[in-house]
Amino acid sequence: MNAVDRILHRALQGERMMQDDIIALFESDEIEKIGNTANQLMLRRHPEPITTFVVGRNVNYTNICDVYCRFCAFYRAPGSKEGYVLPDEAILQKIQETVDVGGTEILMQGGTNPDLPFTYYLDLLRKIKARFPDITMHSFSPAEIRKMQDVSNGLSLEEVVRQLHEAGLDSLPGGGAEILDDRTRKKISRLKGSWRDWMDVMTTAHQVGMTTTGTMVIGFGESMEERALHLLRIRDAQDECLNNGYPSRGFLAFIPWTFQPDNTNMKREKATPEEYLKTLAISRIALDNIDNFQSSWVTMGPEIGKLSLSYGANDFGSTMMEENVVSAAGTTHKVNIELCLQIIREAGKIPAKRNTQYQILKVYDDQNEKIEHDFVMQN
Repeated sequence: MNAVDRILHRALQGERMMQDDIIALFESDEIEKIGNTANQLMLRRHPEPITTFVVGRNVNYTNICDVYCRFCAFYRAPGSKEGYVLPDEAILQKIQETVDVGGTEILMQGGTNPDLPFTYYLDLLRKIKARFPDITMHSFSPAEIRKMQDVSNGLSLEEVVRQLHEAGLDSLPGGGAEILDDRTRKKISRLKGSWRDWMDVMTTAHQVGMTTTGTMVIGFGESMEERALHLLRIRDAQDECLNNGYPSRGFLAFIPWTFQPDNTNMKREKATPEEYLKTLAISRIALDNIDNFQSSWVTMGPEIGKLSLSYGANDFGSTMMEENVVSAAGTTHKVNIELCLQIIREAGKIPAKRNTQYQILKVYDDQNEKIEHDFVMQN
């Protein structure tokens, strides 16, 4: 039994992976063996052959940002003629279109806009919830939360997060984690803050009762040690939440993906599909206190999306109705759902629509008939 076999055997026995174990897995080329272990661990938590997805929409409320990440092709600097802030009514219209096609989640994200006061976010959330009380606002990255604190006239991070939650923010997405180690963070985005800045927002959200998701982006030139540290820091924060009686289940899901260098100021070779699948599998093995792992099939493509469901993923994430879809919203959205159903079935799984809290709303049988269920997927 070689070193990788011993590590994987211990993982299947329920032993926790330590930093050296995780590094050894990242350095290994035995991808199928690592994937098989991750799949076994996934099946222990999710024995039913169900792969879930959520019908949601990404609303980019502003593209103005003063962080200037080298890897971002979206932002425009303050004062740019190409900068925008969407009118409230435009945002509400996009949410209405989402609700009209059965959507349940809004991923509202933008830049760190220094010109928007903290009251802007509170007022917008209250307006959204007044019109759409059942929509889940899974919105604002930790960097955006930090900017809100900056413009809040001296409020503490906890008070900022608490006020946002009371105004209607339900859940925090894990955007902006990239690599949770400061060497790489300073290299790719020196103004975005330390890994601790990111994590403090997440642990504060857990303390006030919000759930979150964790992410990791590989391919910035980070070391295997940094990847391992990233996973361990997520795991430690989840332990903190679950073991200290916080009114939250903490990180409900983890989503790794690969850096996409096109149209950015960072020229690097794209990480290979094999590297992505290995990272997904290692994440499932190392993060033994997180239930759900999302496939990044939109980034990696349908074929890798199918494979990811045997490398530790049990979820397909969001259909991500794009913000530029207006008149054809229903048609486009249906195509996205149909593609999700097709890929999941081709992987030998049963597709199911869920909400942000991973409660199953609808299961789609082999004849594509929607069967209502009133059970909650066990986490």
